[in-house]
Amino acid sequence: MVYDRTELSRRRFLSNFAFASAAVAVGPGSWVIRPDWANAAEGSIKLGIATDLTGPIGYAGNADANVARMVVKQINDAGGLLGRPIELLIEDTASNESVAVGNVRKLIQRDKVDMVLGGITSSMRNAIKDVIVARGKTLYIYPQLYEGKECTPYLFCTGPTPAQQCDEFIPWLIKNGGKRFALPSANYVWPHTLNVYARKVIEANGGEVIFEEYYPLDQIDFSSTVNRIISNKVDVVFNTVIPPGVGPFFKQLYEAGFLKNGGRLACVYYDENTLGINQANEIEGLASCLDYFKALTPDDPVSAKIQAEYDKQFPGTFLFAAGSAATGTYRGLKLWEAAVKEAGKVERDAVAAALDHAKITEGPGGPAEMVPGQRHCKMKMYTAVAKNGSYEIVARSAGLVDPKEC
Repeated sequence: MVYDRTELSRRRFLSNFAFASAAVAVGPGSWVIRPDWANAAEGSIKLGIATDLTGPIGYAGNADANVARMVVKQINDAGGLLGRPIELLIEDTASNESVAVGNVRKLIQRDKVDMVLGGITSSMRNAIKDVIVARGKTLYIYPQLYEGKECTPYLFCTGPTPAQQCDEFIPWLIKNGGKRFALPSANYVWPHTLNVYARKVIEANGGEVIFEEYYPLDQIDFSSTVNRIISNKVDVVFNTVIPPGVGPFFKQLYEAGFLKNGGRLACVYYDENTLGINQANEIEGLASCLDYFKALTPDDPVSAKIQAEYDKQFPGTFLFAAGSAATGTYRGLKLWEAAVKEAGKVERDAVAAALDHAKITEGPGGPAEMVPGQRHCKMKMYTAVAKNGSYEIVARSAGLVDPKEC
């Protein structure tokens, strides 16, 4: 669920951390952000962020790092957590599992953080979770939408699961697109696992999967796939092709007349960051289902406040968007804050016990709560359609949607 953006220079990255704190580079890809309390380093709670500041998905990782320091600033400005300041330590996972393991080990062994939040791709989560949870005996929060089935103790997931993205979205697609689905997909774990769930929901609602195919991550020629979609009169393209291929794929579908002839594009990772990959007319009507869209802010004061604060602190190209895990990062940190307050301490077992049932009444897209015993999060879900290069909300869940995991 990624695409290339210009990598952030170290100078620009450092300037982005300018907020009543000291951001200190302590080695390649390492940043310590200390609150300006007197003797803040003494008795501070140490929060580790492991995310892609560089590499192909640096656009998402930098947004997540921005959210972390925004939330930490809010907590520290309000007097800290348990009366102690939070010290934020950030390591670059660099879209590279080998680099990530070494850098995350620094958070655990050198910095002795009390919690780690991060990882974007599932391969990254799988690479670093043992370092954090098993060997490091540390709490881990994973913030990204993903394929589900992660049930590791002490690992909590705060992004949407297949059930949350499909159960209401696919019936909407059948009603507003048609029953004949194609599932063109990138060949890695997330599309394979998501498609198993999506197929069940499609068929349970009277739809049909005309074909399901998997392509190399770097494939950019989809002429045979497009021909198959057109010749088989597919109604809905439920896409999990990722960049760099997704842009050419959507363009080729457009040029073949798929949209003109009434076809519906659907892509559950598409957010405001990814809308710009294609010209607006090439993806007009594309539908997505996420836990937050910026289009919510006119009628959601809480989301509007969070969005405005983020935009004020971090203007630029790293957008606060659900597909980038920015919303899962915000949600995860606030749920962790609530759990630490309930536990009255930062020890892993105590915080994990409280986090198992933690709730927040306010967040991007609405309230959220952990499902006891599942280590996954209930949240509101929204269906949006691309119109003239922006999203318009067309459906929303009646309440918090169950992740149906673990």
